[in-house]
Amino acid sequence: MSVAIVFLTTALVIVVALLAAAGAGKLARMDGATYPAALTRAAITFASVVTLTVTVASALVSILS
Repeated sequence: MSVAIVFLTTALVIVVALLAAAGAGKLARMDGATYPAALTRAAITFASVVTLTVTVASALVSILS
């Protein structure tokens, strides 16, 4: 059961990170950025969301253990 929860949580985090990255890329394009600059902003946003999730998860694990 716990393996399924880990997979579902991972999928949810990836979906949220992709949505945030798509939003950041779209906002960058609307602001007049070039495609490479918008893609860079989207990649940075994706990495930030995943990093923040890992940090919060590791903090929760250390608190609850």
